[in-house]
Amino acid sequence: MAQSYVVIEIYTGEGTKYDGKYLSEVVLDYVRKLKTPARCVVFKGIGGCTENGDVSTEKIMDLSINQPVKIEIVLPKVEADAVMVGLQEMVTDGILGIRPLTVIAHRTPKRLFPPQTRVKDVMTPQPVSVETGAPVDRVMKTLLSKKFTGVPVVDAENRPVGVISQTDLIYRAGMPVRLALMAQSEPDRLNTVMEKLAQKASQNIMTAPAITVQETDPLTHAVDTMLKKSVKRLPVVNAAGYLTGILSRMDIFQTITRAAPDWDRIQNHHIHIENAKYVSEIMRQNTQTVAPETPVHEVLTRIDTDDIQRVAVVDPNGRLMGLISDRNLLIAFSDQAPGIWEVLSKRVTFSAKSKHAGKVRDKLGDQPAKAVMKTDPITIDETAGIDEAISRMTQHNIKRLPVVNNQGIFKGMISREALLKKGFSAMKELIGNG
Repeated sequence: MAQSYVVIEIYTGEGTKYDGKYLSEVVLDYVRKLKTPARCVVFKGIGGCTENGDVSTEKIMDLSINQPVKIEIVLPKVEADAVMVGLQEMVTDGILGIRPLTVIAHRTPKRLFPPQTRVKDVMTPQPVSVETGAPVDRVMKTLLSKKFTGVPVVDAENRPVGVISQTDLIYRAGMPVRLALMAQSEPDRLNTVMEKLAQKASQNIMTAPAITVQETDPLTHAVDTMLKKSVKRLPVVNAAGYLTGILSRMDIFQTITRAAPDWDRIQNHHIHIENAKYVSEIMRQNTQTVAPETPVHEVLTRIDTDDIQRVAVVDPNGRLMGLISDRNLLIAFSDQAPGIWEVLSKRVTFSAKSKHAGKVRDKLGDQPAKAVMKTDPITIDETAGIDEAISRMTQHNIKRLPVVNNQGIFKGMISREALLKKGFSAMKELIGNG
């Protein structure tokens, strides 16, 4: 079906500037940031003349400082007026015009992020790090005060030699529960854990060697490395091997959210989007659920037994009512039933856990799940694109997102890792076919 488009044309010179920058660069950046369904091309001429007498040809190229440049912007007609407003101010030397164009087809592939993106454009610079000899309690204190759950370990010259993650703290250092639960623990209990961790050095519990990427590497290489090595973060080094940044999944998600076009706007113009991926393709359908009347002590046991952090609460029709996490339980009931900590601990034996679980059951009785669940959770529809799910996770800084259908029926959960893996695999296919 033919569509009504326009071509905006700018005739200018390569030396023309706006706000201290070359006009061609300014226009490209302007069109890109509008996130409108437009394509922009810059042509450089080999000769030309202007109304004021300037002449440039191949013969006198060495004398010319202003070779002719033509910029074309192709976009739907209804989008043109908004784009022209900014261009009229930018073109301080040249001709700005517009002409109609009949478009037979407009197709575009969907990518997570621009393939030319470099690690240095995305990473968090000057990251928090610890030296090899640093006591582990210092690492734990650092992470408890931050929103991330891992730090690079560096030598005396600031070269990364390893990484300490939450998993290392639990299984190598002896931290009894994950950091989010440690942050909710009683001061005496926290101090006891700190005293034990203070006796260990970072170099003895870190995962080594450090898997690193260079700041000049393409982001595609870094994401590929992250997925193949199953790591959540990568130390970034310069050419000399010194630590200059850290690249996490959240850094990548923020870039995707910031750089993503307005796909809904694009679809509204009947533009065919190739390679789109949807939430329904990646959600985990075997996610644990409980009824609103399920006793809290049963929810606690299920979270511990299945080694999960949360369960979904659904009504008899399967509609999502809320979520319950181990953190919710610890905050709500640690005073009433102190044994909750021991049930969630990774350092307590199975037999001891059973005894504590029995005490929790006696203390809490049949208090129902609905009494402690978090209502109105952030959700995503199963028909949404994965870019929308990434945007929602980034906006609310959450690691897992419940999936529902258009009737609110709970369908499963999606994680950051699953989103990144699916989106990047589709992007790799495009790059490979390009």
